[in-house]
This record gives sequence, C-alpha cells and structure tokens, in this order.
Amino acid sequence: MKYLTFALTKGRLAAKTMETLEKIGITCEEMKDKKSRKLIFVNEEKKLKFFLAKGTDVPTYVDYGAADIGIVGRDTLMEEGRKLFEVLDLGFGACRMCVCGPPAAKELLKSGRQIRVASKYPNIAKDYFYNKKHQTVEIIKLNGSIELAPIVGLSEVIVDIVETGSTLKENGLVILEEICPLSARMVVNQVSMRMENERIRELITGLNAVL
Repeated sequence: MKYLTFALTKGRLAAKTMETLEKIGITCEEMKDKKSRKLIFVNEEKKLKFFLAKGTDVPTYVDYGAADIGIVGRDTLMEEGRKLFEVLDLGFGACRMCVCGPPAAKELLKSGRQIRVASKYPNIAKDYFYNKKHQTVEIIKLNGSIELAPIVGLSEVIVDIVETGSTLKENGLVILEEICPLSARMVVNQVSMRMENERIRELITGLNAVL
C-alpha cells in the first residue's frame, strides 16, 4: 500500500487539522515532539505521511502531486487558482475577505470611478472588481500591513482578510463590502483522487461525521 501524503499549513491550521484527524483515529505521535527537526512525519500503521508547509505553497505541493491531500485556507486557494478538488470545508479558521477603507470611500465604490486597491491578494481583488463589479481599478500588491495603504494615501481601499475587525477599527477603517466567507479547506490532487479514491473517500466520510 502506498503512503497517502498530507501537506498541512504551518501553525494553527495544522494543529486544528491534527486535532480533527484524531477524532477519527488518525494520529501522528512524531508531530507532537516540539523539539523535532524532522520535515516529514509518518504514521506507519496507517501508511500516512505529513509535512508542514507555508500556506501559499500547499496548493503547489498538491497540484504537482508531491502531496495527495492539502489543508489550506480558502483565501490561498482562490489566490493561487490551481486545479484541485476541493472536497471539504473544515469550518475552522473562519473569517471573511472584504473591501475595507475609510467610511468616505463608500461613495467612491458606488461612483464606479477608477480607484487604487491595495492587497496581499491581487488575483482575488482583480476578480472581484473586474468580473463581479465591472469596475476598473489599479491593483497594488503589498506584503505587509495592508491597513497602512489608505491611511498614507497609497490607495483608496484595501482587499484583506477580516477576523474580528479590531485592527480596522483602531485605524479608522471599516468594512465597505464583503467579498466572501473563508475557512480551512481540504483539497485533493486530481490523479490521487482517481488512484486512491477509496481511501480518500473513507477519510472524507469520517471527517464529515465529526465535523
């Protein structure tokens, strides 16, 4: 039997995933050793392998077949746009992708004028403004504190993930439009879905029962 390999998003998502998998009897003792320098963790009995990766890399590992299954936020999936089977909404890591800015920017969004939009997610921002709102905008890609952009005049609005909204509030910004809800998803490589269909289906059924 070949190993089924999981690519997990480092940090909270990986921890929550392992917690959830334990409910259906899948454990990986090696991963509990916080001092471990290992990159790949194995459950020999069930022929499973796990490795931790940066969220933005998880869809790439799954797309190329280096992992059969990936656990990653929906924001990353939307931004990366790779051809994967999205099989399960795990429900944790829930937040929203929103258009935010100072309250005065609401009128600008309505006016349809060309504005500048700063985001870590240029593809999501482009898709939303061009394909859903049919509004021409200039997208500015940033990697750090996106909230800074409208405050210093780099952009009129931002497209970003909102969890509690407290950072926005502290900086005088508000949610202007909601793009979509987000949470952790399970994705499967297209070839793995065919070759390992039975084992993957069993896994999905088990997880569905505990979610």
